[in-house]
Amino acid sequence: MQYQADSPEDYINQLPEDRKEPISQLRQVIKNNLPNGFEEGISYGMIGYYVPHTLYPKGYHCDPKLPLPFLSIASQKNAINFYHMGMYANPELHDWFVAEFPKHSKRKLDMGKSCIRFKYVDDIPYELLAALCKKITSEEWISIYEKTFKK
Repeated sequence: MQYQADSPEDYINQLPEDRKEPISQLRQVIKNNLPNGFEEGISYGMIGYYVPHTLYPKGYHCDPKLPLPFLSIASQKNAINFYHMGMYANPELHDWFVAEFPKHSKRKLDMGKSCIRFKYVDDIPYELLAALCKKITSEEWISIYEKTFKK
């Protein structure tokens, strides 16, 4: 589902009632735990967290006019999705998360390369996601990005 939102608040206001609280709580977890240097806004139709052009003027290689994306949350048809590019680019971080997940959830991990899908909003591991948010600074993300994605 794609929302036409101008701000994170606008995005949340458009959500179905049963999704507003979990997305709001995820947003607060991210804002409370993401290191300095990332900014919040709407990115690709989702609530996104990215390295702004003021810190990384080159922008995103797919479209340099866009800031460097890092993390996003979205309400999709069948799940709430949490996208973390650091897990896609850093195998050690991915492996850490996969090993930690069963300690925080009674459900099986439903994960793609950078996307974690939560079909049951009552089982979102907020503490684990808070710990994940703290793992990479904006400077580290720029370095990982340049080594991994930038050609």
